[in-house]
Amino acid sequence: MRAMQGKCVVVTGASMGIGEELSVALAARGANLVLAARSEEALQRVKQRCEAAGGKAVAVATDVGDPEACRRMVEKAVEAFGGVDVLVNNAGISMDAKFEDVTDLGIFERLMRINYLGAVYCTHAALPYLKARRGLLVAISSLTGKTGVPTRTGYAASKHAMHGFFDSLRVELMGTGVDVTVVCPGFVSTNVRANALGKDGKPLQVSAHDESEGNNMDVATCVAIILRAMDQREREVVMTTKGKVGQYLKLFTPGLLDRIVFKTIQDRRR
Repeated sequence: MRAMQGKCVVVTGASMGIGEELSVALAARGANLVLAARSEEALQRVKQRCEAAGGKAVAVATDVGDPEACRRMVEKAVEAFGGVDVLVNNAGISMDAKFEDVTDLGIFERLMRINYLGAVYCTHAALPYLKARRGLLVAISSLTGKTGVPTRTGYAASKHAMHGFFDSLRVELMGTGVDVTVVCPGFVSTNVRANALGKDGKPLQVSAHDESEGNNMDVATCVAIILRAMDQREREVVMTTKGKVGQYLKLFTPGLLDRIVFKTIQDRRR
């Protein structure tokens, strides 16, 4: 727990879900939080939670799809806390539509801009400061970033891109003291699927999946796994037993994995 005491941790997508709960947990460990997301109102609520947990926090309304906004956000982090020790690239949006049904192809550009390029922009702005403090880069990806999933074509593409970027960057940064941790959650109990983009590019607002208890990992468990990975500066974390087994199936029996993924998504749909 002392590893985060007094450290400046930037969390994108901090206004809800994994980002919010991770920020509060880090604040409880004494971290100085820089909370980034588009909604100023939501960020202020999370800021209050972080401060109540015992940490310091600043809220910076940021559209990670805008490289200049990312640069300004990092500058404010440095102004507030003197540098950056950890950057958690968590901001992201999802989709839920079969490719052949999509009527707004702009969905794919938007997913890439937020999920992939948003991480690129924030990382580029923060990297000099991370190198100065031998810091940590964290990418909150998804099992979908390792295995294709039906109705998630654009989301899977953006997360595959995120994986490729951070895997390459990890090698570039060897010897600098900066480590890269890629985290791959499965289904987690957040509202990300309710906010997923539908075939027309608009948020669905209601999840098309069975979100009942037992089908998803709870957020607290997910955050605990992420915190442990950050403490140990792990290279990659694949959550859930099924996710880990899936990586072996992809290597040796990829056709079987495709069928399992197909059935899993079919079973989850309402």
